Amino acid sequence: QVQVAESGGGLVQPGGSLRLSCAASGSALSIYNMGWYRQAPGKQRELVATVTTGGTTNYAGSVKGRFTISIDNAKNTVYLQMNSLKPEDAAVYYCNAILSLGGLPARYLYWGQGTQVTVSS
Repeated sequence: QVQVAESGGGLVQPGGSLRLSCAASGSALSIYNMGWYRQAPGKQRELVATVTTGGTTNYAGSVKGRFTISIDNAKNTVYLQMNSLKPEDAAVYYCNAILSLGGLPARYLYWGQGTQVTVSS
């Protein structure tokens, strides 16, 4: 059984910071890519940032220069450091992981349940 779980969400004032974390767990699990997406009420889910185990990163234009994604390969954990937060950043943030199991070549996509980020004064 594979599990992906986010944590670190909460309430922060505009201009503040939060650090989200997401851990993937399971037997014989090999991560290829992990990422963060977000969904605000009435809007579609959108990409925030992704990172490969090799360290290649990708960011949405709206968060470049403010957010930083990183990965701890030994812990199968991805982090999202969010600085200079804006009200527009408020959303449920979801973590995903693209991974292989048991050394087999097939890749699978797993999603976490999400963590709420609220930006308000």
